[in-house]
Amino acid sequence: MASKIQLLFLLLLVSCATYLQVSMAGDPDILTDFITPPNVGLPLDGNFFTFTGMRALVGAPFPTAFKVLKASMAEFPALNGQSVSYAILQFPNGTVNPPHTHPRASELLFVLMGSLEVGFVDTTNKLFSQTLQQGDIFVFPKGLVHFQFNSDSKNPALALSAFGSASAGTVSVPNSVFNSTIDDQILAMSFKTDVATIQKIKSGFSG
Repeated sequence: MASKIQLLFLLLLVSCATYLQVSMAGDPDILTDFITPPNVGLPLDGNFFTFTGMRALVGAPFPTAFKVLKASMAEFPALNGQSVSYAILQFPNGTVNPPHTHPRASELLFVLMGSLEVGFVDTTNKLFSQTLQQGDIFVFPKGLVHFQFNSDSKNPALALSAFGSASAGTVSVPNSVFNSTIDDQILAMSFKTDVATIQKIKSGFSG
């Protein structure tokens, strides 16, 4: 009987530990209504909870290269502890948001204008892709490599991304691999090519 109780107690501990690991995987819960940065004067008013950075989009010409405008904790301190953030993605015709990951959040992408080719790769290297039209929504699971591409040669595309973190983080796959100090020989062996090819690819990231 005692051994059964010990076994149940052990299972309970393991279950609790697993639950805690899952619950701590995202932004931590806060014990107050919101978090006030130390450099913000009191009393607070509605200005602290308002982000006006997206006004730059109103009436502005569309960019000539892919551009992201973020409303994350870095730009909008009131998001600290709220587990949400936004980004506006502008795709001129024929531009791409290269393969990347968000280590701290899943992403919900909403196409506001135009169309986008999107996709992500899971941990078995299976590609899940889709062609999105205006009004469509696509989810990129947390931490998985994904991309967006405006294949339209004439028309731009505009999308809104919502993240399940105030600071989702972005790890660009090409930039992390080819614009880092990883040894050229290691990269050549990893990609089954030669050092000259790796150096040629790296040259595209300089300047």
